[in-house]
Amino acid sequence: MHRRQLLQTVAAGALGLSGGRLFAAGQDRPRFLLVFLRGGYDATHLLVPVSSSFYYEQRPRIAIARPGPGPDTALPVNADWGLHPALRNSIYPLMQAGQARFIPFAGTDDLTRSHFETQDSIEMGQPLTGSRDYNSGFLNRLAAELDAQQALSFTDQLPIAFRGPARIANAALRNTAKPAVDPRSRDLISRMYQGQALSGNVEEGLTLREELARDLSPERLKQEMDAAGRNAIPAKGFELEARRIATLMRGRFSLGFIDVGGWDTHVNQGGATGALATRFEELGRGLAAIADELGPTLWRQTTVMVISEFGRTFRENGNRGTDHGHGSVYWLLGGGLAQGGPMAGEQIALTATTLFQNRDYPVLNDYRAVLGGLWQRQFGLSNAALARVFPGAAPRDLALI
Repeated sequence: MHRRQLLQTVAAGALGLSGGRLFAAGQDRPRFLLVFLRGGYDATHLLVPVSSSFYYEQRPRIAIARPGPGPDTALPVNADWGLHPALRNSIYPLMQAGQARFIPFAGTDDLTRSHFETQDSIEMGQPLTGSRDYNSGFLNRLAAELDAQQALSFTDQLPIAFRGPARIANAALRNTAKPAVDPRSRDLISRMYQGQALSGNVEEGLTLREELARDLSPERLKQEMDAAGRNAIPAKGFELEARRIATLMRGRFSLGFIDVGGWDTHVNQGGATGALATRFEELGRGLAAIADELGPTLWRQTTVMVISEFGRTFRENGNRGTDHGHGSVYWLLGGGLAQGGPMAGEQIALTATTLFQNRDYPVLNDYRAVLGGLWQRQFGLSNAALARVFPGAAPRDLALI
């Protein structure tokens, strides 16, 4: 590869796709982070229908026991629901403080039960009928209504949710300790594009990468953690990425997206312990770390929504796992949630006659309507603006914040 081609390649990588402009977020500006669990997590394992005898009949080997004195029993939410015990030290304290709510029977009416098709469908946020545009994601449309300069995708590649005309940058946060290019190469890249149409984009992209490397250096994060007197347990996996996300949303970005994989549990998903419990524990620690890293003031301005493409079958399969389902449970976290109890949205009792197609949670709370109602409150969006973000969907105000 010729040197000029090499520098062009490095410059493109430094841009983070579209090289979103740097623009500091105000301290009182509302912040929203979407966490997408790719793989269709088992929502019935997370939010346990403890009042349903039918649940215990259908999951004889993997069910979570009703709340009790042991460490492997569900954590009490209300008379009908319990929380997986793996979240005892992370999400459960937030729930008790009124900073975590759950929306069961949530999702999309898409019935393909295909991971990729349903993920794409959700990220587009468009009506299921008629032609659809894969280059128009609902977060990009939201960014256009707010301020695209405040948005960042914390991913290797720009997801469909952030595709569209608004310029959105993306930056993976796993390896950010070093700048993308050395000073000499940076100078060569800058001079190569000087006076050209892409000059501004290149400079913005290079600056973004340099500031990410500085703001997210291990030394700086350790200093901040030590200064705040945080738990000495070393951060790893999603928790480390979550702290980095919070660092950026604390001072720069107010609209973000992160996806977390590993939720397709067809075989040996476990019960109170096991593979899925470990994933819940890791995810919960990361989400709690966001609240910790932001601090009480900014946490009150922040909402974090956790979603997945679909839920899983209500019945366990022959491999001590679960298969692709339909309705799911969404999580909403934040320091400014309305004090209406830990549960939100329309609900039904779980019996043999209320399952969707005799196998899954039904979808009673459409994700577009739920998000539209949330953003109407959080960002003050008009009905006309919401119609542009979610065409054909009426917002549903669940009084979440």
